[in-house]
Amino acid sequence: MFNIVLYQPEIPPNTGNIIRLTSNIGSSLHLVEPLGFSLDAKQLRRAGLDYHEYSTLQVHKDWQSFLDTCRPRRLLAFSTKGHATHDNWRYEDGDFLLFGPESRGLPTTLREGLPQDQWLRIPMRSDSRSLNLSNAVAVAVYEGLRQHGYAGLG
Repeated sequence: MFNIVLYQPEIPPNTGNIIRLTSNIGSSLHLVEPLGFSLDAKQLRRAGLDYHEYSTLQVHKDWQSFLDTCRPRRLLAFSTKGHATHDNWRYEDGDFLLFGPESRGLPTTLREGLPQDQWLRIPMRSDSRSLNLSNAVAVAVYEGLRQHGYAGLG
């Protein structure tokens, strides 16, 4: 239903958790290199790679390769700089939900390449820096699933 895109993820357990999430909900996961870890990292395997056989995972050598390969119709950029909240957006089948690296978030140039109404944020305290990446992905994707009546899930 939805595609999850991690732009240059850095922390293996977060990506492992997201592999596990996408395999359990039937979403595709796209990793845009460079990655901050090896896909055979022990922490990644422990967190979710045992679910890899049930997930659709694609690795793209850079942002342009991702765009050329996937040709996303709608990219939703999750960022603390977002204007709309994640629950005030109408998710559509096939949307690509884009998340930046843990230490710095989405680069300004990448985010600004998308319409501002597609910059979404997850509400949190104003004095907080950010949510954990795997938690943010789960919050966002489950809102989309809720809007679609958890179609295909039991």
